[in-house]
Amino acid sequence: MIVLSFGFFLLLFVAVGVLSVMKRKSTSEDYLLAGQNVKPWLVALSAIATNNSGYMFVGQIGFTYMYGLHSIWLMIGWVFGDFLTSLFVHKNLRIASEENSSYSFAGTIAGWSGQDYKWLRILGGLITVAFLGTYAAAQLNAGSKALHVLFDWEYSTGAIMGAAMVLLYCFAGGIRASIWTDAAQSFVMIIAMALMLFVGVQSLGGIGEFKDGLYGVSDTYMNLFPTDHPFGGFIGPFLFVLGWFFAGVGVVGQPHIMVRFMTMKSPESMTRTRIYYYSWYIAFYVMTILVALSARLLIPDTEGFDAELALPTLAQELLPDVFVGLILAGLFAATMSTADSQILSCTSAITQDLCPNKLSGYMATKLSTVFVTAVALCIALFGSDSVFALVLIAWSALASAFAPLIIVYALKQDVSEKLAVTMVFAGVGAMLAWRTAGLNDYCYEIAPGVLAGLLVFALGKVFALNTDKISTQQG
Repeated sequence: MIVLSFGFFLLLFVAVGVLSVMKRKSTSEDYLLAGQNVKPWLVALSAIATNNSGYMFVGQIGFTYMYGLHSIWLMIGWVFGDFLTSLFVHKNLRIASEENSSYSFAGTIAGWSGQDYKWLRILGGLITVAFLGTYAAAQLNAGSKALHVLFDWEYSTGAIMGAAMVLLYCFAGGIRASIWTDAAQSFVMIIAMALMLFVGVQSLGGIGEFKDGLYGVSDTYMNLFPTDHPFGGFIGPFLFVLGWFFAGVGVVGQPHIMVRFMTMKSPESMTRTRIYYYSWYIAFYVMTILVALSARLLIPDTEGFDAELALPTLAQELLPDVFVGLILAGLFAATMSTADSQILSCTSAITQDLCPNKLSGYMATKLSTVFVTAVALCIALFGSDSVFALVLIAWSALASAFAPLIIVYALKQDVSEKLAVTMVFAGVGAMLAWRTAGLNDYCYEIAPGVLAGLLVFALGKVFALNTDKISTQQG
């Protein structure tokens, strides 16, 4: 019964995506940006699913299950950083995309103020393909892992199923299909989490027993700040929160998320989109943390238990089979909602940034999606563990490469191509150096990556200003 329920909901997601073909237009703009005519609520729900779905269902629940209440700072830091940059980046990105008729994230940055920075566009396209391609493969692999553990299926089964799903509806409707399925998944995500929270708290005897039980887990489980940070006192918690704040800032450097805002019907829709986005985001995040805390009480034996599977394990223990299928379909579809977005972003990078003269046509764009999906599937099936280790730095690398540049552009600053390329290299280089040195135990590596890019910009402007002064004096 669980397998039937699981299959039914997966087919429902695929059907939603395929139905988008009814609004399809046979152009690259429609395939990659849905004609920039997507309604605010759809943009918001799609961005949420792409940003957080698999991370919430697996990573956030696992972290909270293991470490307790201080995981709330992941939410506070991330949401605040994301919100702060949304006030001045997202609308300007949408405007820039329309003004320079760009269908890709890197292309929009390279042509932000009407210029055409060829090398910046190529560099941005290469970074997008390298990191998002590997990231998409890991999403397919994550889906395989979940189905292997839960149903004892072969590891390859989930990856092949996921790739087929993504290819079917993306090939049919492009990014519009991805957005529609993301929205459907967002509804499933929040319904599933609300159901799990209600059943979990009731199984514990109510809110009072739930709260009392949490304080009995350990002496530190309900501490508001981490107690194991290398720095104690004020500095440790500050660096912990700062790292997650910059993780939220780093959202503006994620091509597969930011392209959602490029599809928005009008730049003036950003305020409504923001209201939908953060209302849903915060509600879902809070419920995710509470579900993880309830799982810690209902599944108390942590020895040998994979904390990232706390949600499906709890569902199997508490829910009827049909709802277990819903939860598992939501979890699997969550990984696919991220994978399809990454595959389409790689498609746009290849056709619009790396080979714009040869592959920019509509059919070439669709065939590029087939190619990217096939490569991602091969990596998922045959890639070594070292390949998947790259996923740990994919988000940080993209954030460090693009966030500083898009922030200064959105603040109406002029940047030469040489300075822009240097900012990208400096951000990624600082992030990698920080991580290689093991300093991410002190602060999440996105912080030094983004700050390095911004510092290079500041130094570049000062150097240019001094050079101008010297030239003026000599003149």
